[in-house]
Amino acid sequence: MTINSTTRQHADSEISSVNLRLTAIIVLASFLPLVMMTAPAFTAQFSRQLALNPAQIGGLFMAELGAMSLATLPALFWIKRVNLRTAAVVSSLIFLTGNLLSATEPGYSYLLPLRFFTALGGGSLMIICMSTAATLPNPAKAYGLWVLGQLLVGAIGIQVLPGLFDRFGLAVGYLLMASLMAATLTLTKAFPRSLSPVHTTTQSLAHKGSVILGLLAVFVFDLSISGVWTFIGSIAAASDISIQSSSSILAVATLMGVAGAGVASLTGSRPSRMPMTVAGYVALVTSVLLLLDKPDLLRFAFAALAFKFTWTFVLPLVMACIADLDPSGRLMNITNLVVGGGLALGPALAGQLIQSQGSFTLTLLGSAALCSVSLALVLLSRASRSVST
Repeated sequence: MTINSTTRQHADSEISSVNLRLTAIIVLASFLPLVMMTAPAFTAQFSRQLALNPAQIGGLFMAELGAMSLATLPALFWIKRVNLRTAAVVSSLIFLTGNLLSATEPGYSYLLPLRFFTALGGGSLMIICMSTAATLPNPAKAYGLWVLGQLLVGAIGIQVLPGLFDRFGLAVGYLLMASLMAATLTLTKAFPRSLSPVHTTTQSLAHKGSVILGLLAVFVFDLSISGVWTFIGSIAAASDISIQSSSSILAVATLMGVAGAGVASLTGSRPSRMPMTVAGYVALVTSVLLLLDKPDLLRFAFAALAFKFTWTFVLPLVMACIADLDPSGRLMNITNLVVGGGLALGPALAGQLIQSQGSFTLTLLGSAALCSVSLALVLLSRASRSVST
């Protein structure tokens, strides 16, 4: 009886620890990329309040996204060597301090390096969140909720920030992020002191081919979807769909994105993950192709809603597949760099194609092709791992 009681208490303690860790991941990761998730609101305020030109605004966003991705490089060294709780606290304080200093609105020349510095802290904390999520019992659920939290906070931010900016100026956005960080700082205690060595480095190296294929799948996926989403409003305009109509559709699409991540988090168990992933990719490719040839309002609405839903549905499942290749969580560090690279490069390539071709056809066909390639890489990474084992 005593042994059973002790075992039950230990199991309850483990469940409580996992739930607290999952809560920390969801909450902290939800507002770290807030600037990127609410980019339209910040872009308008940069232009209105600081009189920045498009190139300068683009430079600020590139610094923000680039630093969050580049945080991967130093993390390759420290993530195996330091106490993750300590690293989380230091990263949080960098993020908090950088946002407080950003609220002083010193101008573009000072704001640019300051946002880079701030995003390094945020990116480092995001890496800890992603790596820890890979060690949880159900990574697909963790990554689904991880995406869901970001989408929810981004959707709220898009609605709330413009009014706050009108009343209090740009500083309120940075002060909001600093306040959120201060309010949730104690959640860093939920992280493990180190990543669980469930699988050794030798085993990870045995699946090196699978790892490379998996990382390529993530990169190609983000490359394909980011270019389409960046210019989806322009596709609507070229199809003679009014700004009011397209804005309403894209607002609903944001909610569909929330739903997609939510469904992935609820149904992403390992036995059903691959069939669901394949189905999600097929639906994603279909939604992209529906945007061809100047869609009418109904076709555009269906395509946009399906695109956003399947994008956020597939992403957590692909991330979970990557986590399967290295359950210790260390691989997710590199994945952060790969995701950032794909998201940053996609709009640039799409913009060049659109400008050179004078239409969206090649961009959309290219996106559909890249989605198909990403699916093939996911399947190959799984097959390669099965063969090696």
